[in-house]
Amino acid sequence: MLDWLILTVTVLALLLAAWCGWAAYRDSPTKDWHFAGMAVVELAVLVQLVVALAQLGHGDRPAQGMAVFLAYLLGAVCAVPAAAMMSLAERTRWGSTIVAAGGVILAVLELRLNEIWGAGHG
Repeated sequence: MLDWLILTVTVLALLLAAWCGWAAYRDSPTKDWHFAGMAVVELAVLVQLVVALAQLGHGDRPAQGMAVFLAYLLGAVCAVPAAAMMSLAERTRWGSTIVAAGGVILAVLELRLNEIWGAGHG
């Protein structure tokens, strides 16, 4: 995995978490612009997925095992859409809280992906 790509996704995820956390603090549900932000984060995650699959296709391998890496990669891809779906079901401040939590979860998954791949490996 490329370090700059993991860093980019992590920063975007934390920005989304802060933004939606602020909305929750202000007692506001997720709005259309929050969903646009989620789309930007998810696009970055999808770019990461394509890069990871390309690296795997070229013979690069994660230092801590393929199955664990793929499980975390799949979790990263699903984190924001799952939070988005749950926030649609919860149209209160708690919907924003769910997305904020999803952003934090994605950031943690990214850090773990970096460890599994092997820091400095890519």
